[in-house]
Amino acid sequence: MASTLEFEVRPESLAIARLPPDAPQPPWARGAFVTVSRTPAELSVICDQRHVPPEVTCERERVALGIVGVVPMTTVGLLASLCGALAAAQVPVFVVSTYDTDWLLVQRAHLAATRTALEALGHRVRDCAPL
Repeated sequence: MASTLEFEVRPESLAIARLPPDAPQPPWARGAFVTVSRTPAELSVICDQRHVPPEVTCERERVALGIVGVVPMTTVGLLASLCGALAAAQVPVFVVSTYDTDWLLVQRAHLAATRTALEALGHRVRDCAPL
């Protein structure tokens, strides 16, 4: 595991939505940050909250902090370390992993505490360019 990581904070406010497992991928799942996951129990969609209709079950006002660069799939303990620091700071976290990296989604109200917790581990946190 790298001793110092750099995190990029995405500017958009995201929603984490839950749909029935047999729902089609919705047309509103769009934007610069989108992830869609289907399991036998649900279809989860994360995207800019402006696109999510009000009747959809979701959690809004989330912000994404991504690890800049590629995190090797052989890395051990990285998410445990990051989530442990956020748990100690009383910050709930929703994690999204992609092929290249990991993203921490936190409530916008907890962004300052998240930044402080990650920086206390020796990591850098920078804001992404506005949309």
